[in-house]
Amino acid sequence: MAEPKMKETDASVDKFLAAVSPEKKRRDAITICDLMKKVTKLKPKMWGSSIIGFGSYHYKYESGHEGDAPLAGFSPRKQNLVVYLNPGFADHYDALLAKLGKHKTSKVCLYINKLDDVDLPTLRDLIKRSFAETKKQT
Repeated sequence: MAEPKMKETDASVDKFLAAVSPEKKRRDAITICDLMKKVTKLKPKMWGSSIIGFGSYHYKYESGHEGDAPLAGFSPRKQNLVVYLNPGFADHYDALLAKLGKHKTSKVCLYINKLDDVDLPTLRDLIKRSFAETKKQT
């Protein structure tokens, strides 16, 4: 069986964040990290080489695939900031997403170009709701 690509590591979150560029993306990433710390009340950990996660849970799909994932997490990718939310969030968070501002979504990802494009209190509410629902499912 293949080793999962996403797993918690001992790498330094602070060192990872310090290396994010350009400067604006680094500031945005630090802001999201601080926001998630406040919402989750958990210490951030690196997951793989580029995801910052808070807490963890074990999942198992009907297909038999299983693994561990953060309860809340994000990644400052080259193209955008990716916030990982509860599976199915795009179908259930319509009102919050409508208030958020400029973004794109996929199954579990919220893509934001820069934090200036979104309403931070709404982003906080999305993260808080997703974290609580994911935690309930564990």
